Amino acid sequence: MDILRSVHAVATASGDGTGTGAIDWIAVADAAKNVTDPGDLTLSEADRQGYATDVRDARRRLRDVGDVEFDLPDSIEVQSRHHWIDANIRTFERVMRPIEERGRVTLPGVTRVVNTGTMAFMLSFLGKNVLGQYDPLLLAEGDEEHGLYFIHPNIVDAAESLDVDFPRFRRWIAFHEVSHAAEFGAAPWLSDHLETRMQDGLDALADGQFDREAFSDLDTAMTAVEGYAELLMDRAFDEEYEDLREKLDARRKGGGPVARLARRLLGLGMKRRQYERGAQFFETVADERGVAAASAVWERPENLPTEEELENPWKWIARVNPDSRL
Repeated sequence: MDILRSVHAVATASGDGTGTGAIDWIAVADAAKNVTDPGDLTLSEADRQGYATDVRDARRRLRDVGDVEFDLPDSIEVQSRHHWIDANIRTFERVMRPIEERGRVTLPGVTRVVNTGTMAFMLSFLGKNVLGQYDPLLLAEGDEEHGLYFIHPNIVDAAESLDVDFPRFRRWIAFHEVSHAAEFGAAPWLSDHLETRMQDGLDALADGQFDREAFSDLDTAMTAVEGYAELLMDRAFDEEYEDLREKLDARRKGGGPVARLARRLLGLGMKRRQYERGAQFFETVADERGVAAASAVWERPENLPTEEELENPWKWIARVNPDSRL
């Protein structure tokens, strides 16, 4: 790592790398990667076979338990931290484009430096902590395939720091990420639905407004996405894993003041609440009607729970599948 190069990349951000927008994305990549050790990506044959077996087993178990049909993404990668940063810079750039193109900027030079530094900090922090990712490539142009990523150095480091068996921990992460692949695979409309609401919200922000309804709809949909994945993984994983969750949650809540500030700025606490709230909703539905009945949420956009139904799953059951039985 070269912190001085990273600081220099941010301080000299000009926007010339990707137009004259409010963020210099080439500088973001340079800065983020220069303060992030890429990590060791040396894989033994056992590691390679382990990842492949975990993903394959997760797909089989999740299809059986959830009664959902889905295919895995064509792109399944075991990545270093730098690989992950590069992949997600493309995502952030797509998401921020409406604001960059239409947003009104005061003191553009100063704003560009601040924005570039903020994005570099975010991606560096996440690059050191993300374990796996299902990437639906929201707002991507053309027919790009979804991606499934495992950040091998972070999984190895997390297993070591948590004092848990690496193959078992790796398998648990695989089941969680493949659970997200199951959702998007079972609901071809889901990506478009999320993109539309995200685009509405970003367009409003670019015009200096806040579309509360768009972001509320997005939050509700993501609560369903996170909650269903928790349910499916919980019912499909082939051994008890409460110790893994407890240790990982404790690790995420720990760290120094900078780490706690970063989690707050990145909204990771909100994501945790989405997990918990969504999981509680789907646990109630599955306990009363079965996992297959819960999977009805992906049949069409209208089956997504409303804000009120998230708090009262019985209202969703009465509306969507009142005649289903265990």
